[in-house]
Amino acid sequence: MKPTEKKMPVSRLFCESESFKMDLILDVNTQHYPVDLGDKFRMVLATTLREDGSPDDGEYNPLDTGPSRADSFEYVMYGKVYRIEGDETGPDSSRLSAYVSYGGLLMRLQGDANNLHGFEVDSHVYLLVKKLAF
Repeated sequence: MKPTEKKMPVSRLFCESESFKMDLILDVNTQHYPVDLGDKFRMVLATTLREDGSPDDGEYNPLDTGPSRADSFEYVMYGKVYRIEGDETGPDSSRLSAYVSYGGLLMRLQGDANNLHGFEVDSHVYLLVKKLAF
């Protein structure tokens, strides 16, 4: 048998935030968004793409010509929070890990519970990324 589908080129990024003491593990489709070692990027997580913050239905509509948060980013994914874990064993028990699946591309965001307070299991979230110029 021959495979009928091409495998998606995926890289798993291991990242540290410079400003929020957060750790990120993120799978990226590098065919659509190439990332090199040492690249710096801005990442935003949002529950809606609407500029006014009003909820959306999570479905992409190419005919919607209104302003979108995605307009100023290069790579956008839509996913679902599937697990949240607390670190109750270590000296810093105020850390949480939030896990999101973006259609099989996975993310783990780990950091201070105050920075992850909006995450809830089964909620949907957009990931928006833009590389920073040096």
